[in-house]
Amino acid sequence: MNNLAVIETILRNRRRFFAEIRQGIDLKPKMRAMLISSVTFFALYGMVMGSTHSLWQTLGSAVKLPLLFLATLIICSPTLYFFNLIFGSNQSLTQNFCLILTAITVTAVLLLSLAPIVLFFLLTTSNYQFFKLLNVGVFAIASAIGVRFLGQGMESVSAGGQEGGCGRRAVMWLWITVYAFVGSQMAWTLRPFIGAPGLKFELLRQLGGNFYTNIFASIGELLGFVIVR
Repeated sequence: MNNLAVIETILRNRRRFFAEIRQGIDLKPKMRAMLISSVTFFALYGMVMGSTHSLWQTLGSAVKLPLLFLATLIICSPTLYFFNLIFGSNQSLTQNFCLILTAITVTAVLLLSLAPIVLFFLLTTSNYQFFKLLNVGVFAIASAIGVRFLGQGMESVSAGGQEGGCGRRAVMWLWITVYAFVGSQMAWTLRPFIGAPGLKFELLRQLGGNFYTNIFASIGELLGFVIVR
């Protein structure tokens, strides 16, 4: 199955795509195409992020960004499956995995579409904290739209066995909360994606602190309150 054809189907005819997932049609080719596309797009966006520092940072971010999303996917997929079972869903683990891959693929496509804007700010500003927060904002926007696709997919794929719309929404938002915490911790573990100016290239930094305090500290430095690396 053509990778770009799958993406076009998701974006242009998502009802048909979700109906095929519900019916179990060509799930493995779909997952393969989405996996290849998302890894490629994440790698390209990772190169843009890492290009602020050095060639090694560019290559490192190109590898680590796909790893971030795929590792989080593998960790959290069973959770969504068992959450759905609790609420009476008859979806298989493969269907759940395919739905989550759909959301991740949409996120990857949107990141790639926003890459020129990020690249523009990379070329026109040298403020490290601003560029870091810009990327956090871009990820938040792309992920939010990806989550919307996940919700639509769950609505479409779920059969009447699940306990109504409230049950589906509860499952989805509970899982999204888990996914967000796991993903942010995974991102913190795999950092840096954007090399700090004045520091040598590091593939991984020592553990310490957390994602959220670092973001608040970056906002503080941008506003002139504190300095953080």
